[in-house]
Amino acid sequence: MKSLSHSHTFGQDIPRAGEKRTLVVVFITLTMMIVEITAGILYGSMALLADGLHMASHALALFLSYIAYILARKYSNDSRFSFGTGKINALAAFTSATLLALFAFIMAYESVMRLLHPVPIVFNQAIAVAVVGLVVNGVSALILGHSHDHGHHEHHDHHPHEHGHDHSHHEDHNLRAAYIHVLADALTSITAISALLAAKYFGWIWMDPVMGIVGSILVSSWAVRLLYDSGKVLLDRQAPQAIIEQIISSIEKDPGTKVADIHVWSIGPGLLSCELVVSTPYDHTPDHFKLLLPKNVGIVHSTVEIHKT
Repeated sequence: MKSLSHSHTFGQDIPRAGEKRTLVVVFITLTMMIVEITAGILYGSMALLADGLHMASHALALFLSYIAYILARKYSNDSRFSFGTGKINALAAFTSATLLALFAFIMAYESVMRLLHPVPIVFNQAIAVAVVGLVVNGVSALILGHSHDHGHHEHHDHHPHEHGHDHSHHEDHNLRAAYIHVLADALTSITAISALLAAKYFGWIWMDPVMGIVGSILVSSWAVRLLYDSGKVLLDRQAPQAIIEQIISSIEKDPGTKVADIHVWSIGPGLLSCELVVSTPYDHTPDHFKLLLPKNVGIVHSTVEIHKT
């Protein structure tokens, strides 16, 4: 009997653009994390210590992102994953966003405590380390940002009709999570420098913890957005309406042919699965309608059920 099995790899066995870049940034982040936490403790800067603590969380999150890429490739040929391993990336992104939100809360709490109970700060040393941290974060953002932006440009080139619509199903949420973590580090470095300069030259000691609170609010907003976008993928939310309408339009070209039911959802970055129920008076096979599906929306798996009318 002929086997009905077919590949569910969907390109997940190929190393993704952000994989090696993420690993490089992991090592950079770990190094700077140690420097900033040590300096924050020695020089008494809450903003600097908060920056170091964020780097600790981001180093862990970035490492999770890297591991997700490895696992997605390792199990890409495992037939037990019915729709491939693309959602491992979304799961890693959701986990990273959760960690980001947790450390934003810790940062806010510690900043409030420091606001209520100020401690002496060794300004020159703290500012110097914070500047180095900003440079490191900038380099890391450039490393990850190249792959992040390339993915977006690639998407827009192939889908010009979808401008103004939700593109989150095409994003590598894992790479986006890593990128946001690095941007959050850069933000806390900037707030640390600003607060330390204000405290040194104007005596505004309260600026150090206040900047920590402001930074935590912005970081938490990024975390919530990432939780929302990666959560949509994990919960199989329907693809954007523009794509649904494009599919229906392609299928209903023949008079009397109607799409009775349709489900389209993301199974990985830029990968969609589609299930259709088609009512038609013609003796068409499922393969006929599969060939009609738009080629530019990323459908890699499709199932068509036909009802003869």
